[in-house]
Amino acid sequence: MNAYVPLVSVADGGLLIPADEVTALLRRLAGGWLHSVYDGETDLDPGTTLGLANVLVELADQIDVECIGFMPLADEDPDATGPPPP
Repeated sequence: MNAYVPLVSVADGGLLIPADEVTALLRRLAGGWLHSVYDGETDLDPGTTLGLANVLVELADQIDVECIGFMPLADEDPDATGPPPP
């Protein structure tokens, strides 16, 4: 499987991956596990697999929530600093 993942290089030499790419990966991984169990393609315990898949989906949901918290409101000016004038 080939996939393009956009990476962003930062000043300290690190790399960043867009959060939506990470959450999509977590959800695909969870779905793949569940399909493998459902189709009988693995010896994994169904209960354990469901629990692990749920943890990945909850982690993806939490990342989404945290990212939404950083987004400016529609009526906010993202370039403004400080409180609005009286």
